[in-house]
Amino acid sequence: MEKVLVTGVAGGLGKLLARRLAERYEVTGVDVERWRRHPPGIETHVVDLRKRRFEDIVRTIRPHAVVHLGFVRHFRASDRERHSINVGGTRSLLDHCVKYGVERLVVQSSGYVYGALPENPYELDEEAPLSASRNYPEIRDLVEVDALVSANIWRRPEIRTSLLRPVNVLGPRVPSTVREYLRQRRVPTVLGFDPMMQFIHEDDLAEAFALAVEHGLQGVFNVVGSGEVPIHTAIEQTGGTAWPIPDPPARWLFARLFRYGMIPYPAGLLDFLKYPVSLDGRRFVEATGFRCKYGLPEIFDGIRN
Repeated sequence: MEKVLVTGVAGGLGKLLARRLAERYEVTGVDVERWRRHPPGIETHVVDLRKRRFEDIVRTIRPHAVVHLGFVRHFRASDRERHSINVGGTRSLLDHCVKYGVERLVVQSSGYVYGALPENPYELDEEAPLSASRNYPEIRDLVEVDALVSANIWRRPEIRTSLLRPVNVLGPRVPSTVREYLRQRRVPTVLGFDPMMQFIHEDDLAEAFALAVEHGLQGVFNVVGSGEVPIHTAIEQTGGTAWPIPDPPARWLFARLFRYGMIPYPAGLLDFLKYPVSLDGRRFVEATGFRCKYGLPEIFDGIRN
């Protein structure tokens, strides 16, 4: 059996993916957190990607493929810590892949890296510029990781590297900013705006990563779910009540609530409540035959329950 190494394996998506890959591969997972009660066929290690011990694991295992999910995506960490873990950890991983002959690499990015801007086209393909840093500086580190891996695709063609940019992921086991946003009883929106939003179920996203490993994809791919709805529809379908606030007061309120730890997302998120970020996912479908199992009603039911 081929060997696959999964970083961030103790996270919700990491657990789903590791179980899916274990059907066909010998899976090893690493994370800074311990995965308790993991399946006996999956080997796990508690380790920081920036440390020498992680290199020792890669050297010992010699994986055929690596899936990189080991990122800090919440905003409880400082900007410096996020950058060190996300960018520094990714740089170390890329170096180890070259040094120890990894054949395939799959890295998780996000549709958020495109940025929410009034001039966005109806559908953004993979050649669209990464503009999130303009209005959402808190995710600058994720934009830098995306650019770093994109450059590595062409710099190291001997490693078949795929970078996946999924839309909003929802489900009971994978934490995300949009899940926390939609689970509020009164959900703030920006008065006068009702952008379209795309969603994908966590199980479908895990399947997408597994397909990227199996097909040995090379390049950048948007990963899109079953459909899109206006934000007010998403709020209604997940059991919330929209709370429209004019932009300037909303930005002021978000900034202060975030500063005092009362909400988990910064004011930069507001632009994603104003302008659509709709992705074109045809390239990934054509490369893998990917089809979602979960429709929007099932996705929203999982949030309500």
